[in-house]
This record gives sequence, C-alpha cells and structure tokens, in this order.
Amino acid sequence: MDQADFHYYEPSKGHGLRHNPFNAIIAPRPIGWISSRNAAGRLNLAPYSFFNAFLYDPPIIGFSSISWKDTVKNVSETREFVWNLVTMDLGERMNVTATPLDHGVSEFEAAGLTPIPGRHVAVPRVGESRAAMECKVVDVSQLANARGEKVEGWFVLGEVVAVYIDKALIEDGVYNTALARPILRAGRGGDYLEVRTENMFEMKRPPGSSSKPEFHGT
Repeated sequence: MDQADFHYYEPSKGHGLRHNPFNAIIAPRPIGWISSRNAAGRLNLAPYSFFNAFLYDPPIIGFSSISWKDTVKNVSETREFVWNLVTMDLGERMNVTATPLDHGVSEFEAAGLTPIPGRHVAVPRVGESRAAMECKVVDVSQLANARGEKVEGWFVLGEVVAVYIDKALIEDGVYNTALARPILRAGRGGDYLEVRTENMFEMKRPPGSSSKPEFHGT
C-alpha cells in the first residue's frame, strides 16, 4: 500500500477523526468485569475495557483504570479481586454495573446479580457468570508517560488463586471458548463483538514456537 492510503497522526497532536480510533484498533479486548470490596466490606462490581492475561505460571491477569476509581481503591486496600466472564446473556447487566450509583447502592443488586462468596478471597464472584477467577493482588502501579511523568491511569496485576468454570463449557477435557458466547469490547462508544462457534478457527503453532509447550496441552 502507498503511504497516501494511510491516515497518519501523532496522539499528542490529536487524531483528526470523529472518534478516537485507538481502542477500536486494539480490538476486540476481553472485558475485565471485576468484583472487589473495600476495607469496610462494601462490595463493588465494575467492567474495565483494558484487561487481559499476562503469564501462565503463576497465572497473572490484569486491568487498567483511567482514573482512581472504587475498584482500584478497593484492591489497593484489600489486595484481592475476582474477574468474572461476561457472556452475551449478561451483556446488559454488565452494562448496568458501569453506571455511577449513589453511595451505598450495590452494583450486584442494581443489576440483579448474585454474589457468591469466594473460597480463597473475601470477595464474591458473579453467580450468573460461567467462569470466574479469584485473584490476589501482585501490584498496583500508577502509569507514566515516556518522559517518566505520572498520568491518570493505574495498572493492577493479580495472581489467579482459584478458577471456576461451568462444566457444560468443557468438552473432552478442553474448555470451549465459543460455547460460553463471550462478548468483547470493540471501540467507539458502545461497540462489542460476540464469539460464536462458526467464527472460530484453528491455526497450528509452528514447532518450537512455544518456550513452554506444557502450558498449551496436547
């Protein structure tokens, strides 16, 4: 392609489009539906657009918040959180938990969701979610720019200490991603994608491409 075929911009000078394309290009992204509690025991449940997995052993997942929100404050205090899988049937209720609520109002109650007590953390998972991971906080850090200046963003990493999976999603010992019909964040104001069986395909990894083949199964 010729250079003239590309829209070029430098983020510090603006993107020149009607909507910032950054999070629409880095897409789709898993949704970090994070349940937490503060030191006083009050629960919080909120979705985060910037979320992913970062390591197999120990299993580490993380999310980023663009401001010092309740979730970041909570996990900083208690050092625990739970990630809950968002599927197509839970999409609307996940969206409800993104709503700013009055002080003392529970996102679990507002969205009609069931808090199920954790086994290894004092934070509940979403009972209606078909997969969840209990986590112990590894690190909470404020992000910085290339000049080393602190910015309005916090990155949370957690070690997974317990995993819950709906047995109906496991076929012949393998978790079937598409069966759960997870939804992922795309871009713009409210774009999402749904993973369906007909859209899944397999691409064999080249021999020797994994430094830890035992993590990938047979």
